[in-house]
Amino acid sequence: MIAAFSVSRPSTLPAPRLPPTFDTASTLRTANELVESYPDRQPGSAGSAGAARWFVEQLGLYGYRPEQIQTDGFLATIPGHGQVRLRNIFAVVPGGPNTQAIVVMAHRDDTGGGAGANDNASGTAALLELARTYAAPPGAGRAVRPQHTLIFVSTDGGAYGALGAARFASRSPYRNRIIGVLDLDAIAGRSPRLELGGDAPRSPSMRLVATAAAWIVSETGDLPGRPSALGQLIDLGLPFSLYEQAPFVARGVPAVTLTTMGDRPAASTSDRSGSLDARRLGEMGRAAHAILSSLDEGPAPTGTAAYVYLGERVVRGWAIEFVLVSMLLPFAIAAVDLFARCRRRRIAIAPALRSYRSRLGFWLWAAAVFELFALAGVWPGGAERPLNPELGAGVTWPRLGVVGFVVVLALGWVLARHRLVRRRQVTREEELAGYTGTLLVLGLVSLVVAATNPFALLFVLPSLHAWLWLPQVRDRRPAIRAVLLAAGFLGPLLALGSFAIRYGLGLDAPWYLAELTAIGYVPFMALVAFVAWLAGAAQMTALATGRYAPYPSAAERPPRGPLRNVVRAIVLGRRARRRRVAVPQPIAVEE
Repeated sequence: MIAAFSVSRPSTLPAPRLPPTFDTASTLRTANELVESYPDRQPGSAGSAGAARWFVEQLGLYGYRPEQIQTDGFLATIPGHGQVRLRNIFAVVPGGPNTQAIVVMAHRDDTGGGAGANDNASGTAALLELARTYAAPPGAGRAVRPQHTLIFVSTDGGAYGALGAARFASRSPYRNRIIGVLDLDAIAGRSPRLELGGDAPRSPSMRLVATAAAWIVSETGDLPGRPSALGQLIDLGLPFSLYEQAPFVARGVPAVTLTTMGDRPAASTSDRSGSLDARRLGEMGRAAHAILSSLDEGPAPTGTAAYVYLGERVVRGWAIEFVLVSMLLPFAIAAVDLFARCRRRRIAIAPALRSYRSRLGFWLWAAAVFELFALAGVWPGGAERPLNPELGAGVTWPRLGVVGFVVVLALGWVLARHRLVRRRQVTREEELAGYTGTLLVLGLVSLVVAATNPFALLFVLPSLHAWLWLPQVRDRRPAIRAVLLAAGFLGPLLALGSFAIRYGLGLDAPWYLAELTAIGYVPFMALVAFVAWLAGAAQMTALATGRYAPYPSAAERPPRGPLRNVVRAIVLGRRARRRRVAVPQPIAVEE
C-alpha cells in the first residue's frame, strides 16, 4: 500500500517558443553520403578514420570554426578486436550567461555487418542537422543563440559498448556541467522507442523521459516503446544497456536515447543506402529538435533517481526497495525461529556451517580460477563495457578454455568432496541443522545484496521463500521437494532469461554473462554474493536430494586427505618400479 501511494504521473518540460524545424531531405542525403563513402566504419579501420574527417568537414561547411571543433583521441581494447584508436569529435556552441551544458550525441561507427545506414548514419546525419540549426555560416547573419552551451558529440566505439560515450562522460572537461543528454541511435526504422537503462541502478530524470515521450507522440502519433515494467526492474537489479545513455545515467546525468530498434541494436546486411524510412527520420528529427529546445529554454531537469514506468505513471524506486526489503522480514522471522528451536533442543549448527564452508571454498576456487584464466588471456579481454552480441567474443565459447576450466574445477572438487560425502546415516536432527545453517547463511547473503543494490533482491527472494519450506516437507513425496528446490532457482533464471530473450542471446546467455564478469563489467561484490549464494544452493540441493552430510568429526575423517593419498600413491608407485629394476631377472637356458 505504501508503494501504491508513491505512484505518480511525471510532468513534462515547457514547450519551446518556436516549433521544431528539421530538413528531412537534407538529412537523408547526408546519411546516404556517409553510407556510400564509408560503409565500413569499424573502429581502427580506414573507413573509421575517413568518416571522422568527413564529419569535421561537414561541420566546417555549416560554419563551425576550427576553434569550435574538438577531437579527443584515445586507445581502447575491444574484446576480439584488440587495441584500437578511437576518436570523439564534438562541436561546442557557446550559450548565454548560463554555463551549464546540454549534449546531443550519436555514434559514428558500425560493426561492419552492413553499411550502417540506420545504425547509425541516420543518427549521425540528424546530429549534423541539429548542429546546423545553431551554426553561423559566413554571410548568413546571426545564428540562433541558445541559453545553455550546446555540445554536439559524434562518438566512436558506440556499437562496441558505448566506449566513446563512456570516455566523454568520465573525461570531458564539460562533464560536471551537463544537465541533460539526448542520444540519437538508429532513428530511421519502424517503431520509435526510448532507452533508459544505465550502468548503475538509476533511471534518467522523469521530466526528461516524459518530455521525450510527449514529443515523439506529437510527431509520430505513436507512444514510444520502452522496456516492460519487469524489464526495467531487472535492469535496476542487474544494470545493463547497449545504448550510449548508460554511462551518463550511471554518473547521475539525465540522459535518454531515441531509437527505432529494440533492446539489442542488431546489425543487418540490408542496412544499406536506400533502406532508410524518410518519414520516420523526419519525425524523430523534429522530436529531437523539440526536446533539445525544451531542455534549453526550460528549467534544468533533476538528476537521476530509480523508478519503474507502469504505463504513463511511475513507481518510485524507494518504494520498490521498501517492498523488496520488506519481503525479507517473513523469511528472517522464520529462519531465526528455526535457529532458536535448534538451540532449545541442543541441536548443533556448527557442523552444517562447516559443510557450507567447504562448499564455499570450492566455489571461491572456481571464481578464482575463472579470474586467473581471464588475466592469462584465456578469455577475451577488453574495456569494462557491455559486449556487442554481434561480436564473436560475447557469443562464442572458447572450447579449449572451457575444457581446461572444467578440468581444473574437477580437480578442486576431488579435493573438496572428501569432507562432504556421507560416511554414515544422517540423523533427522543433523538434517534439520543443515537446513537451519544454510537458511541463516542465505539470509546473510541477502543482507549483503540489500546493502549493495536492493533491487538485486529480485534474484534472491525466490530462493529464500521457496527453500524456507524444504524443512517442512522432509517427509513428503520427492516431487514436492523437487518443485520447491527448482522454484528457488527462479531468481537467477530470471536474469539469465532476460539476456537470452531480450537481447536474442539464447543458449549463449550464460557465456555472455561470464564474459561480462571476465572483463570486469559486473561489480566485484555482485560476484562475491553470487558465489556465496551458489554454495548455499549446492547445500540445499544436497539436503533436498538426500545426499547431505554434516562436516565430519576428527574420528570420522580418514587419516589422510585426497592430496596426501595422491602423493602417497605416486611415491609408492615409483618405489615399486625401482624394486623391479633392481632385482635381476633369471636367464632362461635351453635344455
